[in-house]
Amino acid sequence: MTPGFDDGFRDRLEELILWRRDVRRFRGDAVDPALIERLIGLACLSPSVGNSQPWRFVLVEAPACRQAVRASFVSCNSDALHDYHGERARVYATLKLSGLDQAPVHLAVFCERGTATGHGLGRRTMPETLDYSVVAAVQTFWLAARAYGLGVGWVSILDPVAVATALDVPDGWALISYLCVGWPEEEHADPELVRHGWQDRLSTPGLISRR
Repeated sequence: MTPGFDDGFRDRLEELILWRRDVRRFRGDAVDPALIERLIGLACLSPSVGNSQPWRFVLVEAPACRQAVRASFVSCNSDALHDYHGERARVYATLKLSGLDQAPVHLAVFCERGTATGHGLGRRTMPETLDYSVVAAVQTFWLAARAYGLGVGWVSILDPVAVATALDVPDGWALISYLCVGWPEEEHADPELVRHGWQDRLSTPGLISRR
């Protein structure tokens, strides 16, 4: 039976999307592992090119692995800071760009680019659609986590090769996303980078073209 989605549901969906924020500040409370598994299960229902399902989830729990990831972040963040100058560098240095030290759950999401699942359908001309499929799964995880009250932060200031090596994943697995997950210390409807003066939101009409 086809489900029905009424105006009330659509309003709540819009609210969910609005409140899906990149969280960098977490409380120390533990998260039930069963909830994380449920969220990963929902993420695995995401669309993928050729039904290839190339996402691979790694729960990063060992202190040594987390420390290696943090070391990569510190190094890459320092390098990034040196790319900015003047006022932009000053603002960058004040931003909190990860929740690695506070988040109770660390989740690395990889793409198995050599997967035989899906038999190559749809990716011969655009092989990057494998990576896009994993991004879709990350977005599904993110929205589902928010629906349960969890916050998620995507840490991209990392060396993907260093992280893959530290986590000892199989060859051919490419890091797409490193997520910090936990209960938010604070709640905001606006993005942190807007709130702290890094970048305002662009207006939707300016992002639409017609041909």
